[in-house]
Amino acid sequence: MAVFDLLTFAIAITLFLLPLPTSAEIYKGFNYGAGIDFLTSFSTAKTLVGTSGFSSARLYTMIEANTTNTPTSAISAAIATNTSLLLGLYCSAGQVVFENETIALTAAIEAYGQPFVDLIAGISVGSEDLYRSSPVGIQNKSPPGDTATNIVSYIDQTRSVLKSTLNGIAKDKPVGHVDTWQTWQSAEGIAQVLTAVDFVGVDAYPYWQKNDSNAIANDVTLFDQAYRATVAAVGTKPVWVTETGWPVTGSTFGQAVPSPENAEKYWSDVGCGKLFDQVNTWWYTLQDYPTAGGAPAFGIVNDVHNRTALFNLSCKKTATGNNGNSTKSIGSGGGGTSTACGGSTTAPMPDSTTYVTSTVIVQPTPAAGAVRLRRRMG
Repeated sequence: MAVFDLLTFAIAITLFLLPLPTSAEIYKGFNYGAGIDFLTSFSTAKTLVGTSGFSSARLYTMIEANTTNTPTSAISAAIATNTSLLLGLYCSAGQVVFENETIALTAAIEAYGQPFVDLIAGISVGSEDLYRSSPVGIQNKSPPGDTATNIVSYIDQTRSVLKSTLNGIAKDKPVGHVDTWQTWQSAEGIAQVLTAVDFVGVDAYPYWQKNDSNAIANDVTLFDQAYRATVAAVGTKPVWVTETGWPVTGSTFGQAVPSPENAEKYWSDVGCGKLFDQVNTWWYTLQDYPTAGGAPAFGIVNDVHNRTALFNLSCKKTATGNNGNSTKSIGSGGGGTSTACGGSTTAPMPDSTTYVTSTVIVQPTPAAGAVRLRRRMG
């Protein structure tokens, strides 16, 4: 009996000393277009020199390049590398194309089952569609977007697919929408989108804010304004940072100068100091596509086979937080909606009429070829 009691006591002590599981995983990764080598890209992201934990991928479409509605090969690569996925369904080409997105989603759940579903961080229905259809987006010659009413309809259709496919094994996965930070405050019909979503994805790039003193020295100030303004606008919805970054090459935009040195400072100040391991974040980007005419390129590596980035990815910790920046709690698991990116939620916001955002340009029919990402300079 004494031996039994001693063994029981030892087990109890061991269990007590084990770290408790967190309430929800905090995701950290990169954005990825279609038609790329996902297996190599995901493997490289997880083993980058100087950092670790970049084990999540944000996608813009469920459809494999050059097909009508075949599920993306990113899924099999994710399963092979244990990479979580923020899935994306393209929403700016009409109902027929969106139905192909849901067909691909359905087929993926049926084909890959629980191993796939376990890796789903969430599902983004659309990306910057409301921005592109707004007066500012049209002024900046963005490609077609879509309306809030249609986005809500697409969200409803997505939820229906999740509930009806394979006994609803993915029905509890969060469904949201991604847009620019100013769109979440002022877009027509934004209230109905907020009612429909489980999370808000925000894209914020100080680089594009040419009328807001956007030199790299102001990177934290401008990012904080964008994040805090989004949190204030969306109420209790969790805010996930779905795109941010600083270009390594390209033309000066306002006071913002692309360079590896400035990209490193932004990574250190905003990524390490504000986001990584504190709020769900998908950085833009691991590898960018070739640009022309001075358009900025945001890739941190030139080749996905190379694990060494164009700048130092190390996050230096100090007593006040990463890189000396105060890091108040960003929020509970999953990114939360706290004001940790800078405190007060009433920061002044840049003039929305002068804000130029990144824009995802997708071929009208994904089946016609690879979905490519490039940046508009407005």
